Amino acid sequence: MKKIMLFSLAVCFVGLSYVHAQGDFKAGIHAGLPIGDAGDLATFALAVDLGYLFDVSDQFQAGPTVGFSHSFGDEIGGFEIDDIQFLPIGGAGRFNVSDEFSLGADLGYAVGINDGNDGGFYYSPRAAYSVSEMVDIVLAYRGVAVDGGSWDIISLGVEFDLN
Repeated sequence: MKKIMLFSLAVCFVGLSYVHAQGDFKAGIHAGLPIGDAGDLATFALAVDLGYLFDVSDQFQAGPTVGFSHSFGDEIGGFEIDDIQFLPIGGAGRFNVSDEFSLGADLGYAVGINDGNDGGFYYSPRAAYSVSEMVDIVLAYRGVAVDGGSWDIISLGVEFDLN
Protein backbone atom coordinates (compact mmCIF):
# COMPACT_ATOMS: atom_id res chain seq x y z
CA MET A 1 0.00 0.00 0.00
CA LYS A 2 2.78 2.43 0.91
CA LYS A 3 4.56 1.71 -2.40
CA ILE A 4 1.38 2.54 -4.32
CA MET A 5 0.97 5.79 -2.39
CA LEU A 6 4.59 6.80 -3.01
CA PHE A 7 4.27 5.97 -6.72
CA SER A 8 1.05 8.03 -6.92
CA LEU A 9 2.80 10.91 -5.19
CA ALA A 10 5.67 10.76 -7.69
CA VAL A 11 3.23 10.77 -10.62
CA CYS A 12 1.49 13.84 -9.16
CA PHE A 13 4.77 15.74 -8.90
CA VAL A 14 5.80 14.86 -12.45
CA GLY A 15 2.38 15.93 -13.70
CA LEU A 16 2.56 19.19 -11.78
CA SER A 17 5.94 20.01 -13.30
CA TYR A 18 4.41 19.93 -16.81
CA VAL A 19 1.61 22.38 -15.96
CA HIS A 20 3.87 24.70 -13.96
CA ALA A 21 3.29 27.68 -16.27
CA GLN A 22 -0.49 27.64 -15.77
CA GLY A 23 -0.75 28.26 -12.02
CA ASP A 24 1.08 28.80 -8.73
CA PHE A 25 3.31 26.09 -7.27
CA LYS A 26 3.45 26.48 -3.45
CA ALA A 27 5.66 24.86 -0.81
CA GLY A 28 5.42 25.37 2.92
CA ILE A 29 7.02 24.30 6.17
CA HIS A 30 5.15 24.54 9.48
CA ALA A 31 5.74 23.96 13.18
CA GLY A 32 2.82 23.04 15.37
CA LEU A 33 1.46 22.16 18.75
CA PRO A 34 -0.74 19.07 19.08
CA ILE A 35 -3.98 19.84 20.93
CA GLY A 36 -6.87 17.78 22.27
CA ASP A 37 -6.32 14.01 21.93
CA ALA A 38 -3.06 14.62 20.06
CA GLY A 39 -1.77 16.88 22.84
CA ASP A 40 -2.04 13.98 25.28
CA LEU A 41 0.25 11.80 23.13
CA ALA A 42 2.61 14.17 21.31
CA THR A 43 4.73 17.19 22.20
CA PHE A 44 5.50 18.95 18.91
CA ALA A 45 4.75 18.62 15.20
CA LEU A 46 6.39 19.53 11.91
CA ALA A 47 4.61 19.60 8.57
CA VAL A 48 5.50 20.27 4.95
CA ASP A 49 3.02 21.00 2.16
CA LEU A 50 3.20 21.13 -1.61
CA GLY A 51 0.36 22.44 -3.72
CA TYR A 52 -0.49 23.69 -7.15
CA LEU A 53 -3.19 26.37 -7.31
CA PHE A 54 -5.06 27.38 -10.45
CA ASP A 55 -6.78 30.76 -10.79
CA VAL A 56 -10.54 30.16 -10.77
CA SER A 57 -11.27 33.90 -10.57
CA ASP A 58 -9.42 37.07 -9.61
CA GLN A 59 -9.95 36.29 -5.91
CA PHE A 60 -10.18 32.47 -5.77
CA GLN A 61 -7.64 29.70 -6.42
CA ALA A 62 -8.05 25.93 -6.17
CA GLY A 63 -5.95 22.86 -6.86
CA PRO A 64 -4.34 19.67 -5.54
CA THR A 65 -2.22 19.51 -2.42
CA VAL A 66 -0.06 16.92 -0.69
CA GLY A 67 1.96 17.05 2.49
CA PHE A 68 3.67 15.24 5.30
CA SER A 69 3.05 15.69 9.02
CA HIS A 70 5.25 14.31 11.79
CA SER A 71 4.21 14.55 15.45
CA PHE A 72 6.82 13.67 18.06
CA GLY A 73 5.54 11.21 20.66
CA ASP A 74 5.57 12.01 24.35
CA GLU A 75 6.54 9.93 27.37
CA ILE A 76 3.60 9.01 29.58
CA GLY A 77 4.05 7.12 32.84
CA GLY A 78 7.48 5.83 31.80
CA PHE A 79 6.22 4.60 28.42
CA GLU A 80 7.46 6.12 25.17
CA ILE A 81 4.70 6.99 22.69
CA ASP A 82 5.71 6.37 19.07
CA ASP A 83 5.86 9.29 16.65
CA ILE A 84 2.75 9.79 14.50
CA GLN A 85 2.99 10.53 10.76
CA PHE A 86 0.38 11.39 8.16
CA LEU A 87 0.50 11.94 4.40
CA PRO A 88 -2.46 14.25 3.61
CA ILE A 89 -3.61 14.20 -0.01
CA GLY A 90 -6.46 16.40 -1.18
CA GLY A 91 -7.67 19.63 -2.63
CA ALA A 92 -6.98 23.22 -1.62
CA GLY A 93 -9.02 26.37 -1.96
CA ARG A 94 -7.84 29.93 -1.31
CA PHE A 95 -9.88 33.15 -1.21
CA ASN A 96 -7.91 36.40 -1.43
CA VAL A 97 -9.60 38.82 0.96
CA SER A 98 -7.07 41.54 0.04
CA ASP A 99 -3.63 41.77 -1.58
CA GLU A 100 -2.00 40.78 1.72
CA PHE A 101 -4.55 38.50 3.39
CA SER A 102 -6.13 35.21 2.30
CA LEU A 103 -8.36 32.53 3.82
CA GLY A 104 -8.56 28.94 2.71
CA ALA A 105 -8.95 25.28 3.47
CA ASP A 106 -7.44 21.95 2.49
CA LEU A 107 -9.69 18.89 2.43
CA GLY A 108 -8.86 15.28 1.66
CA TYR A 109 -7.60 12.06 3.16
CA ALA A 110 -4.57 11.70 5.43
CA VAL A 111 -2.86 8.34 4.95
CA GLY A 112 -1.43 7.01 8.20
CA ILE A 113 2.27 6.23 7.76
CA ASN A 114 3.31 4.67 11.07
CA ASP A 115 2.19 1.22 12.29
CA GLY A 116 -1.35 1.10 13.65
CA ASN A 117 -2.29 4.43 12.06
CA ASP A 118 -5.14 3.97 9.58
CA GLY A 119 -5.42 7.66 8.70
CA GLY A 120 -8.70 9.48 8.17
CA PHE A 121 -10.51 12.48 6.74
CA TYR A 122 -8.18 15.51 6.59
CA TYR A 123 -9.27 19.14 7.05
CA SER A 124 -7.17 22.26 7.46
CA PRO A 125 -8.69 25.76 7.59
CA ARG A 126 -6.03 28.44 7.33
CA ALA A 127 -5.29 32.15 7.20
CA ALA A 128 -2.27 33.64 5.43
CA TYR A 129 -0.56 37.01 5.44
CA SER A 130 1.67 37.91 2.46
CA VAL A 131 5.01 39.27 3.57
CA SER A 132 6.11 39.62 -0.07
CA GLU A 133 5.04 38.32 -3.49
CA MET A 134 6.84 35.05 -2.78
CA VAL A 135 6.43 34.53 1.00
CA ASP A 136 3.33 34.06 3.18
CA ILE A 137 3.04 33.52 6.93
CA VAL A 138 0.37 30.86 7.53
CA LEU A 139 -1.66 30.06 10.63
CA ALA A 140 -3.52 26.75 10.26
CA TYR A 141 -5.60 24.25 12.18
CA ARG A 142 -4.82 20.73 10.93
CA GLY A 143 -7.15 17.91 11.83
CA VAL A 144 -7.47 14.23 10.95
CA ALA A 145 -10.65 12.41 11.93
CA VAL A 146 -9.39 9.05 13.20
CA ASP A 147 -11.23 6.13 14.80
CA GLY A 148 -12.32 7.17 18.27
CA GLY A 149 -11.33 10.83 18.02
CA SER A 150 -9.25 13.28 16.06
CA TRP A 151 -5.61 14.24 15.64
CA ASP A 152 -5.47 18.04 15.83
CA ILE A 153 -2.59 20.48 15.49
CA ILE A 154 -2.38 24.27 15.47
CA SER A 155 0.52 25.32 13.26
CA LEU A 156 2.40 28.42 12.19
CA GLY A 157 4.57 28.35 9.11
CA VAL A 158 6.00 29.88 6.01
CA GLU A 159 4.74 29.22 2.49
CA PHE A 160 6.79 30.00 -0.61
CA ASP A 161 5.52 30.73 -4.12
CA LEU A 162 7.93 28.76 -6.33
CA ASN A 163 7.04 30.43 -9.65
